[in-house]
Amino acid sequence: MIVRTFNQMVQNDFFKGKVIVIIGARQVGKTTVVRDLIAAQGTAAKYLNGDETDLYPIFKKPTSTQLRSLIGESKVLVVDEAHQIPNIGRALKLIVDTFPDIQIIATGSSSFDIGNRVNEPLTGRKFEYQMYALTANELVSHFGMLEEKRMLEHRLVFGSYPEIVTHLGDEPRLLKNLVSSYLYRDVLQLDGLKKPSLLTTLLSALAYQLGSEVSINELAQLTGSNSHTIEKYIDLLEKSFVIYRLRAFNRNMRNELKKSQKIYFLDNGVRNAILGNYNLVQQRTDIGPLWENYLMAERIKRQEYAGFYGKRFFWRTIQNQEIDLIEDIDGKLSAFEFKWNPKAKWDKIPKSFTNNYPDAFTQIITPENYMDFLL
Repeated sequence: MIVRTFNQMVQNDFFKGKVIVIIGARQVGKTTVVRDLIAAQGTAAKYLNGDETDLYPIFKKPTSTQLRSLIGESKVLVVDEAHQIPNIGRALKLIVDTFPDIQIIATGSSSFDIGNRVNEPLTGRKFEYQMYALTANELVSHFGMLEEKRMLEHRLVFGSYPEIVTHLGDEPRLLKNLVSSYLYRDVLQLDGLKKPSLLTTLLSALAYQLGSEVSINELAQLTGSNSHTIEKYIDLLEKSFVIYRLRAFNRNMRNELKKSQKIYFLDNGVRNAILGNYNLVQQRTDIGPLWENYLMAERIKRQEYAGFYGKRFFWRTIQNQEIDLIEDIDGKLSAFEFKWNPKAKWDKIPKSFTNNYPDAFTQIITPENYMDFLL
């Protein structure tokens, strides 16, 4: 079993009188982590699944007596896919206030829905965590550094979802099922979206533009939609943990881009499944963007689990000088440029950047040193 570093973070917050909310895309391992956490506690738990609609009447107008009967003698209540249950936030608040000795764990695959349903009722009564697919650190701890480096090209193509990592040889079929289940079902049901063809076209456009600046207006024209609708769909895709938006950095240079954005996928396998492209690295023309996306997603996982509180940007000038990632922590800048081929002839960090930000830390990340960047 691959040990998740996520577990210890959550374990420390058990039985502190607050709901533990775990959000993340489907199939990243939320249910497995919850079961492991409860097993470590050595206590009885009651499991409820928000996909089971017969639960909805119970939570519509709950009373403390009804909830006590539902929970029984269990010390832990788990509500899986809690965002599916109407009125779940008020019901959980009632349990917390009435039965403070019961630990509630609520999971959800959409920050949009679960936020709307639990945030206001549970203000001051919850610890919230976002969970990702397997991290480079978790994979190295399980397989070892040498083996994980050997698997780099596999991760670039198929990603790091637990089921993909543990079922070698069946990746395309599993990824297709994964994308169909949580992209074309979960996302469309958010906020009553009714245009599956638009979602499909938009995701393909974003997948093809990986690593490039994205224009909402151009996406609207490409998909035959309008900028308001495209902005709404992108926002929901981000809140469903499919994509991540990176804004342009600008501070004191007149020629810095100010309103641009890039969009990355939080898993390479999901991106490639959208395009149906599982070619080996040696056969691909998009290895540069794949490398950039992989490093961006893995860095986000690493930093978020470590309690990162800074901001992330990319940097580009109107002369097309660029840096893939800028991290800003309390005004201290770190600049990273991603290069797949360490032997290629390429310039270092642009002098226009280092001249204007002389105190910034800078580094080129290649397959030769990437593990230091991710661990």
